[in-house]
Amino acid sequence: MAKDFSYEILEEIAVLSENAKGWRKELNIVSWNERPSKFDLRDWGPDHEKMGKGITLSNEEFEALKKAVTNM
Repeated sequence: MAKDFSYEILEEIAVLSENAKGWRKELNIVSWNERPSKFDLRDWGPDHEKMGKGITLSNEEFEALKKAVTNM
């Protein structure tokens, strides 16, 4: 049995790509199940009604990722 969950996209930061069906890989700030917001990277269907698997990052994790990418 699937659990219900809720989400709220608090800030849309960037669209990284879009496919022919309108699904977009996005970096957003999202609150899941009314918890503190996190950076979120995943594929979203049109109108944000459906989503693919993705990852969430705390502020600290996002800062570490930015530092790692900057130092490449």
